[in-house]
Amino acid sequence: MLARANRVIRPDEFRVAVRRGRRMSTAHAVLYLFPRQDAAPTRFGFIVSKAVGVAVVRNRVRRRLRAIARELLVARPTGTDVVIRALPGIDALDWQALHDEVTKGFDRAVDRMVAST
Repeated sequence: MLARANRVIRPDEFRVAVRRGRRMSTAHAVLYLFPRQDAAPTRFGFIVSKAVGVAVVRNRVRRRLRAIARELLVARPTGTDVVIRALPGIDALDWQALHDEVTKGFDRAVDRMVAST
């Protein structure tokens, strides 16, 4: 479980990140990064719709994404909201493929965000 300080929880926070954040697409996910205050902790939110699968599958995907997010918190920039939208087919990926795809997409999105500021 991510600490409460590291979770995007409120619907308006999701809305802001998705509408105004920097978007990076991968084959099975879309990552939205929205910079906030520098001192604020990095927060993660997950959107896993019914298109991904039944409840058991959606929850497994969400748990895997949370585990990846915990790893990304260690050495990543602070003050960023990250929302990960899972796309259909993400449930077919094994752990390593999912980890590599999300991590590389996150790194590319961070690089683009830093380059644009």
